Amino acid sequence: MLAVAGCQSGSTAGPGAAASQAGGEEQVRESELRAYCPRLMLREGTAYYTTYQRGGEQDPTKVIYQAAITEVTRKCSYTANGATMTVAAAGKVVPGPLGSAGAITMPVRVAVVRGDQVLDSRLHQYTVQVADTAGATQFIFNDPNVLIPAPVDSSVQVFVGFDEGPGTGQ
Repeated sequence: MLAVAGCQSGSTAGPGAAASQAGGEEQVRESELRAYCPRLMLREGTAYYTTYQRGGEQDPTKVIYQAAITEVTRKCSYTANGATMTVAAAGKVVPGPLGSAGAITMPVRVAVVRGDQVLDSRLHQYTVQVADTAGATQFIFNDPNVLIPAPVDSSVQVFVGFDEGPGTGQ
């Protein structure tokens, strides 16, 4: 049960109930376990990101690197005004024929929507250090400040993925 609670709540103030200390261990109340933490999703086309040499778009011999998000997870902390979600995405970077060791920057967007309304959207320029061009480099992206205004219910959708579009927020 505590593993499930870790995915749902990390706050000391849950909806309708607070976590309490008993014997030095944090206790999770039933109301916190039942609280809704929106699912984290990848939109179609946002799980992969490829960088090409200038002028070499769509030419596989001109690939500098390709990145892929392979796993996503989240955790919600609740307040009277809604929730703060920690979003994490794990993946890998594979150098292409023109790849080299060094820092690469990937555009990762986290967006919260309710219907057609964008509640929070942040484009992060996430840097990964590639040390070896012979294999994949793993990465873990983490944004601990995704805001979800009340009500936090099933109408809220949260997306993470690569995005080359214009940034809003951070």
